[in-house]
Amino acid sequence: MTLTTIGFDADDTLWQNEAFFRLTQDRFTDLLSDHAEAEHLHARLLAAERRNLGHYGFGIKGFVLSMIETAIEVTDHRVSAHVIAEIMAAGREMLAHPIELLPHARETVMALSGAFRVLLITKGDLLDQERKLAQSGLGDLFDGVEIVSDKTPTIYATIFARHGTGADQAMMVGNSMKSDVLPALVAGSWGVHVPHGLTWELERADAPHGQTRFHALPDLGGLPDLVERLTQNYHK
Repeated sequence: MTLTTIGFDADDTLWQNEAFFRLTQDRFTDLLSDHAEAEHLHARLLAAERRNLGHYGFGIKGFVLSMIETAIEVTDHRVSAHVIAEIMAAGREMLAHPIELLPHARETVMALSGAFRVLLITKGDLLDQERKLAQSGLGDLFDGVEIVSDKTPTIYATIFARHGTGADQAMMVGNSMKSDVLPALVAGSWGVHVPHGLTWELERADAPHGQTRFHALPDLGGLPDLVERLTQNYHK
């Protein structure tokens, strides 16, 4: 058994994402500072996001709708049209924000793209993810791109069977323990956690214990060496 396929998460693995959500949330807090304390407002917004995931999915559009819903709730339906317009404007700014690649993203994908099937596996708004991939300049390096509504063991098994030689010969790399690592491990793949300084509450999970296929790296720069060690061990 060997490693043939490597999947990369996009947001906060290859490029910045959560930082823009945090900035917009701070702006949202300022807009509603007369109606709720920041901590209370953040808790209400997080509850709305959790409630709405099944309806709106992941991404900026669902975040904006959750902010509007929260604004209506905390003002007892008295939120002004001006505040709603500001929230919508903030969402449009997020959708137009330039891509900022994270350290080692380009060189790592380039280093692995020749010897392995390299995939981008991301979730979120289809149009926004396509825009970010196009602006990243990384698109031509991937053998396949999958933009999914959620990341589950079944999704990973299906993608790695479609683009590679099966989940047991694949690796998933990402910043989210909950979405990128744990379900990939359940599917039988290697899971590599590359933490980001900012993690959305709904993407947090504990690291697995006793999983020989789980690895953690401080940044993407160490991935080629890890892949080389794993493949050498399997070829001995």
